[in-house]
Amino acid sequence: MGSVFRSRVFLWLGFPLLVSVLAGCLVLTALLWAAAESDALAARRQQDLVNLIVSKLQSGVAHDQESATVWDDAVVKTGEADGEWMETNLGSWMSSYFGHDALFVLDPDGTAFYHYLADGADAVDLAPYQRAYAPLVARLRARLLAGDETGVTDQVLTIGESDLTVIGSRPAIVSVKPIVSDSGEIVQDAGRENLHVAFRFLDGSFAALTESDYQLTGLHFSWAPAPTGAQGQVPLSTRGGTVIGYLTWQPFQPGTTVLQATVPAMVVALIGVFAAFAALGGLLSRRSARLAASRQELQHLAHHDGLTGLLNRAGFGATLSERLAASSMDEHHAVLFLDLDRFKQVNDTFGHPVGDGLIVQVAERLRRLLGPVAIGRIGGDEFTVLLRDVREEQIAATCTELVASLAEPFEVDGILVQIGVSVGAVPVCGAADATEIIRQADIALYHAKAAGRGRFAIFGRHMDEVLQARREMERDLRAAVENRKEIETVYQPVYDAGTGQLSGVEALARWRHPQKGVIGPDVFIPLAEELGLIQPLGQIVLHNACETVARYDGLKLAINASLLELHAASYPIHILSTLAQFQINPQRLEIEITESQQLDGSRISERTIGVLRQAGVRFAIDDFGAGYSSFGRLQDLHVDRIKIDKSFIDALGQTGSGAVIEAMISMAHAKGLQTTAEGVETEEQSRLLRLAGCDQLQGYLLSRPLAGEALHRLLAGGPVVAVA
Repeated sequence: MGSVFRSRVFLWLGFPLLVSVLAGCLVLTALLWAAAESDALAARRQQDLVNLIVSKLQSGVAHDQESATVWDDAVVKTGEADGEWMETNLGSWMSSYFGHDALFVLDPDGTAFYHYLADGADAVDLAPYQRAYAPLVARLRARLLAGDETGVTDQVLTIGESDLTVIGSRPAIVSVKPIVSDSGEIVQDAGRENLHVAFRFLDGSFAALTESDYQLTGLHFSWAPAPTGAQGQVPLSTRGGTVIGYLTWQPFQPGTTVLQATVPAMVVALIGVFAAFAALGGLLSRRSARLAASRQELQHLAHHDGLTGLLNRAGFGATLSERLAASSMDEHHAVLFLDLDRFKQVNDTFGHPVGDGLIVQVAERLRRLLGPVAIGRIGGDEFTVLLRDVREEQIAATCTELVASLAEPFEVDGILVQIGVSVGAVPVCGAADATEIIRQADIALYHAKAAGRGRFAIFGRHMDEVLQARREMERDLRAAVENRKEIETVYQPVYDAGTGQLSGVEALARWRHPQKGVIGPDVFIPLAEELGLIQPLGQIVLHNACETVARYDGLKLAINASLLELHAASYPIHILSTLAQFQINPQRLEIEITESQQLDGSRISERTIGVLRQAGVRFAIDDFGAGYSSFGRLQDLHVDRIKIDKSFIDALGQTGSGAVIEAMISMAHAKGLQTTAEGVETEEQSRLLRLAGCDQLQGYLLSRPLAGEALHRLLAGGPVVAVA
């Protein structure tokens, strides 16, 4: 026997073969064990991922609802049972935008007075839906009545109830939210709010999208559990613990995949088993690294904005809290709150793709300007910044640079876009509460906006009072527009330069506040535009003006229009219907717009102007020469008149000023346009303008704005008293 072990054949063949076989068996055993462990780990992670997806979807449905249920208009329109409005905002839009499959609006007694089904089948039995949401409605009513606000945060605006359920033969998420006021101006009885119910099915498109997005092969819903180990699965349970079914998929098995790739190599070359084993170890390591990277990526996405890569609200809040909590008394930091100016106009004019592209470019510009600091995007057009180791003078310098940088034009998909930014800043010394600092930055931002936008403000204790005063004015303006009693219309006479006869009037808005007296349009008009009140305000002025001038045949009327009004699809209809109501020829009306509105590049405003001009309404460029104006641009203006800005009138008599005005008038006449001089205050200005060929004069020399009765006396030849 000993000779056998010492033979050449055994030494050269048997022993290496025996060692190779034994080593191969050991390696194969290790591989089988490692593959099983890796597959089990991957399966657990996939189960955690699916549980997270369902949980996120459940909270996401409720969050989606808040975009339309926390809204004054929603309270009013559902209270009026406005079916068309609910179809647009609470039904088809939420289905197409958020993917909701069924939506209901319930009255305080729980009766569904509106519903929308994504499949469009009107004959579908609604009873299963009603049975599904009934207990949730009851719980929510009880909570609303008790004033329970558990769970309400900065991100969750209202309480709600949600659960998993089965509708017919389909699993679904059901979520119930109250329809409440976003401004707090509408008083609602607790527990008597209208409710909004949303359903999202967990099979069909949800399974297909989730399979594609997260590479869960064959993801589908199953009523029965899969055989143990055959497939990955997660039970779907209601709040009461009842399992309604299972989400099942073909599990990803990295260990099995590796094993299948390695065994053939071992069979071909047992001698290389150790090298193959080492390679396998490296492969397993790389697989684990990729799984770890995937987890890090998920963690990154949870704290970063998907569009810009900046920190999101949660990520910035955590960073700010951590930094402020660890700050010593001699450390000085600052938090900036940025809000883009005119971003909504960009979205409305050019669409959301251009708006998204603009947000990305803003983020890139912030990174270049600020360097490696914590920057967050916490809303659609809102950004936050944490500056470290800065003093107040450095804060002011940084804010100045931000305002200047973001005022420079952006080019998005070939479109030149110009916006701006308002900045609120808060200096922080030592440790501080992050929530309070964000609140102060928000107050400073409001202060910057109130100063005219495109500005910055550094927080001071007085700003709390300023903000309160602004909110009071917002509330008072809403009430004034609603009751229509405080908004007055006055009339600035316009005279023919040649004959000196009254040729028309310009209607102007005045707000007579019951406590604060007359508030000028330079204060409340920008506020009305920001609050979305400019359209009803303009309607009040137009109605009052038409009622006044309708008494006098031939008297021409001029009104002012904002860009927001020109962008409203209903604006031409409202203008023409009001003129028809008072039997006023459209040719007697002239609408004054700024040149930036006429040349804003918006097809919407161009279409509005075209429709009204075709009906006979005339248009004038107000404050011509103060903004974009140049002689060459006269070729692009589709208007009937230019109103020369007061700054040129004030300069009359200075060297070269008369020649500039003469050139404006000559160019206008060459294009067939009439001219009006604004702000005429002296006899010398009047004389020079007449000599220059100006068609009409308007200003305090001729008359101050008149109330309606004063205008009547003027036209009747009696004495008048100007108002302002």
